[in-house]
Amino acid sequence: MSEPVIVASELSKRFGDVEAVAGISFEVAPGESFGLLGPNGAGKSTTMRMVGAVSPRTGGTLSILGLDPERQGPEIRSQLGVVPQTDNLDFELPVLDNVIVYGRYFGLPRRLVRQRAEELLQFAQLTEKAKTRIDDLSGGMKRRLTIARALINDPKILLLDEPTTGLDPQARHILWDRLFRLKEQGTTLVLTTHYMDEAEQLCDRLIVVDHGRIMAEGTPAALIRQYSSREVLELRFGSDRNAAAAEQLEGVGDRVEVLPDRVLIYTDDGERELDAVRVRGLEALTSLVRRSSLEDVFLRLTGRSLIE
Repeated sequence: MSEPVIVASELSKRFGDVEAVAGISFEVAPGESFGLLGPNGAGKSTTMRMVGAVSPRTGGTLSILGLDPERQGPEIRSQLGVVPQTDNLDFELPVLDNVIVYGRYFGLPRRLVRQRAEELLQFAQLTEKAKTRIDDLSGGMKRRLTIARALINDPKILLLDEPTTGLDPQARHILWDRLFRLKEQGTTLVLTTHYMDEAEQLCDRLIVVDHGRIMAEGTPAALIRQYSSREVLELRFGSDRNAAAAEQLEGVGDRVEVLPDRVLIYTDDGERELDAVRVRGLEALTSLVRRSSLEDVFLRLTGRSLIE
């Protein structure tokens, strides 16, 4: 088997008295799409900065492509592609020149940079926008351009911090397709995201992080099997009736969860449990049987309270 391209062992990061990353350990295999999930303030971006060799660790060990980021940072960064959470394109340059100028920072020959830039615009479906001003691009086009630019040095690892935040569904799906093609070509992807469907679509494996610690690790399917059920029955009885109705549902399904706006029943057969609810004389205002998702896992592990 190939050696991991990223190895973190008891990795930690402190900012004064705040422990942003509290001794996490994980490995990423070459060609793998690896996700970091967690609420705001969980330590995801801090971990990404350490992996990107731009923030020194406080403790533990970290190896990127077999190199130490604190001693060999420039060598590591030359082999990384970085897509930040917020696009940082040069608004003074048109689309093609954004990629060419960025490529020159890596010391690549001008002719090679131009050839790669044109190929990357084609990959990102932006060839017809080569001379367009950045201000005239849609949000999805800007994200695709940022990803194309990050690939100019043919990186071995592509770091993506919430790559589709703020995009409409069509733009997200186009971007997913581009990222999936990269994975097929053997590029290692490391991404953070708040979209659970995105993590299910893109990640071969992921870790769920909260308060700087790993809460769970595995494939999306394995995590759903471990922490949730095959299906979820959602029932709405009315905000003032949900709690009382839930008390009458003891023994229905594997687990019942009461939320302010609905009652969730975790089960292997949602239609069967819906029949059981009706047998007990309970009539919901609305009912929905759906497949259990990574979002159910995420909320069970990290809680449903809002974290600022």
